[in-house]
Amino acid sequence: MIYTDKVMDHFQNPRNVGALEDADGVGKVGNPVCGDMMEFHVKVKDNRITDVKFKTFGCGAAIAVSSIVSEMAMGKTLDEVMKLTNKQVAEELGGLPKNKLHCSNLGADALHAAIENYRDKAQGVVKNGSPKEVKERDECSCPYCDETLDEDKGYCKGCHIELVDCPECGEPINKKADDCLHCGATKIRI
Repeated sequence: MIYTDKVMDHFQNPRNVGALEDADGVGKVGNPVCGDMMEFHVKVKDNRITDVKFKTFGCGAAIAVSSIVSEMAMGKTLDEVMKLTNKQVAEELGGLPKNKLHCSNLGADALHAAIENYRDKAQGVVKNGSPKEVKERDECSCPYCDETLDEDKGYCKGCHIELVDCPECGEPINKKADDCLHCGATKIRI
């Protein structure tokens, strides 16, 4: 799998990592099947994002997406940020492999959840005092044909291949593959 230089830069040198202790809004999303989890913290002044931080657990693409989303949001109005789409995120990174496009959607969703949390607080709506959370995504797709995988991720019904998790990155790969198409791990390391 080949990532753009911009994806690699944001993965290796992520911007705006961390948390804001005095965040105006916090949003979390997760995909328990693929394991990606993202949390965004925002500060808002005069209806604009003045600061944003993120914490992400996931693959390199998820980290790069979180980093670029944080940069794309800085200084924008809340309405502008709410219009941010996964397609725009992927385009800003110079593209993402088809099997990683879900990461761009998670990044936009987490940021949107943080803004919704801010708006709820501003209207006096507090849901158990916890950050606004977007419903967890419950599906992961095959990296070879994009077919939705069952929960165990052991077999793709679309391309009829047996899948295993790469021990290096945890993403599903063809059991018979010589290397991981996500991280490049070879059978020597696997």
